[in-house]
Amino acid sequence: MRILVTGATGAVGRIVVDRLLAAGHQVRALTRNPSAAALPRAAEVVAGDLTDASAFSAAFEGADRTYYLPGVLDADLATKQAAAFVTQAARAGVTRVVDMTSAAVTIRRPGSFEMLRDVERVIEGSGLEWTHVRPGEFAMNKLDMWGESIRSEGVVRSAFPDALGVPIHEADIADVIVAALLEDGHAGNAYTLSGPLAQTHREQAAAVGEGLGRPLRFEPLTYGQARAAYIMAGFPMDIAEYILGYQAEYAEEPPEVSPDVERVLGRPARPLSRWASDHMADLT
Repeated sequence: MRILVTGATGAVGRIVVDRLLAAGHQVRALTRNPSAAALPRAAEVVAGDLTDASAFSAAFEGADRTYYLPGVLDADLATKQAAAFVTQAARAGVTRVVDMTSAAVTIRRPGSFEMLRDVERVIEGSGLEWTHVRPGEFAMNKLDMWGESIRSEGVVRSAFPDALGVPIHEADIADVIVAALLEDGHAGNAYTLSGPLAQTHREQAAAVGEGLGRPLRFEPLTYGQARAAYIMAGFPMDIAEYILGYQAEYAEEPPEVSPDVERVLGRPARPLSRWASDHMADLT
């Protein structure tokens, strides 16, 4: 089976490529810059840009199934891009598409879900077998928000210290995507993905320390201090406000642990301590 993977150089996409190759399938990885992709040699890496339908049409040749990562950075064009993608996929004989959107669609968070739900509707109307994968907070985000202070000071600083979160390991997201691509029984389902345990920011810092094998100090921040820290770390002002907005919402409306990872994979999601252990080199 040949499977076309978009977003193949991202944190999730790389694992999807590895898992599919390990399962004995042919993988065609679509990327804007094949020379910089650094993907396994067994993968067929092809140049393509999802913003230009004419630039990726040939990538579908001989493909049976596909993983689609919507172009969420361009809200105005996201649905048009999705429509062009699935139209060409169906025309080329692709039978199944698995896409990754966000748990924001499940909870219908205003300002975060509308465009992604529109993308999902386009995919649902394509005539292909479809499965939506909707992860919540990525544990990977801890690298940007907490990584530098963990490496240099052994400390985690965060606003809303008692707000709950259920961050998910990127490997669990990839495993669900691969299951939906390869196994029958997932068509027409939307899977909301979370970590296995709801933890406060204080508890998350302790879990990261457990995974690293060393205790981490926790220092609470005010909203303004956290915004300044994110901006100093390189986040644009609007992204810093967006992140803090999510944290403020979680403080009042805690996210729930979803059973979907275990439902699909037959095992619990990996805990945050495992994620930290897997990223030892990034956090040391």
